[in-house]
Amino acid sequence: MIASHYVTMLQGKSVIRELSEFATARGKEIGYENVFDFSLGNPSVAVPEEVTRTMIRLLQEKDPMELHGYSPSLGIGSVREAVAESLRERFGIPYQAEDIFMTSGAAGAIAHAVRAVTEPGDEVITFAPCFSEYIPYINGTGAKLKMVPADTETFQIHFDAFEEMLSEKTAAVLINTPNNPSGIVYSRETLQRLAEILLRKAEEYGHEIYLISDEPYREIVFAGVEAPVVSAFYDNTLMCYSFSKSLSLPGERIGYVAVNPACEDAARIVQMCGQISRETGHNCPASLIQLAVAENLNLTADLSVYERNKNLLYRELTESGFTCVEPGGTFYLFPRALEEDAVIFCAKARKYDLILVPGDGFGCPGYFRMACCVETEKVQRSLPVLRRFVEQEYPHR
Repeated sequence: MIASHYVTMLQGKSVIRELSEFATARGKEIGYENVFDFSLGNPSVAVPEEVTRTMIRLLQEKDPMELHGYSPSLGIGSVREAVAESLRERFGIPYQAEDIFMTSGAAGAIAHAVRAVTEPGDEVITFAPCFSEYIPYINGTGAKLKMVPADTETFQIHFDAFEEMLSEKTAAVLINTPNNPSGIVYSRETLQRLAEILLRKAEEYGHEIYLISDEPYREIVFAGVEAPVVSAFYDNTLMCYSFSKSLSLPGERIGYVAVNPACEDAARIVQMCGQISRETGHNCPASLIQLAVAENLNLTADLSVYERNKNLLYRELTESGFTCVEPGGTFYLFPRALEEDAVIFCAKARKYDLILVPGDGFGCPGYFRMACCVETEKVQRSLPVLRRFVEQEYPHR
């Protein structure tokens, strides 16, 4: 007998992936250059040449047994130390190698972090709009994900609703800033208030509430926007990071968990992650890519293209009558659809070969996401198509 749980999951596949597959199939019919695919958050800028050169050099110079052998279960020691040193220098938090656990991207980091600080039946709270895959990430651990409704005026945290949702079952809170899908960066005031509430509630409940900070877009922040580091506000923070966006390395699946040294049980959490790997079959990312990113920790791809694309699309959207909170980072925009049902809205857009993602899966019905990580030239060509779609489908908007 096959597992019924996963059979059920087949009925709820990722809408984003299905739309991306639709766009690829449509591209075979009319040429992908004619499909304006804003579905998948796949970086559109090249990996820095330095990273490529580093990998070539490592392949040419390193002992093959070291380069292609198993790494230690917590990650290569020199890599963990390099990550800790970079975090110390950037953020002034005294991370050490023993606070770092190397993972298969941010998804792997979250999978380990949640299991480290929850028991089956515990509750993890997150905030809409949020990445749709948080649902299987969390519920698959045996914990239960609860989602606070969105503050659609700002897409900062809806604190009144959050406080109502907190309970003695709350073991962790999961945040994502800069945020997918809204592009909003949580302000210093938001993070300070969040920390104050968590401290107060942890004391009231008599147990820690951990903050899991999902940060794959940390480096994609636009001009004039401050992106405070979450771990500086709350000791019991587990930072989950990926190099997928900053270095344009999504296919390499490389990231880490950084446990705040001041965190309760900090000395055990990373060690526990190694044991979690035994249960999940994670068993460390590839040695080659660990060593390569360790030499390029303070480097990024040319991320400026995302702000350029955001500006083009935001201007067109607002001029065409959409309501949209302007993103402060990432490569997403999250406008309100021009009718109540965003699924229907996005289906109409497909007739114009505009591939948009309904906001329902992000916990925010009535909105849609545009991933602007596409070539700027293609964004420019999409603008008159977007305009025509609005004029023909919503002439009385």
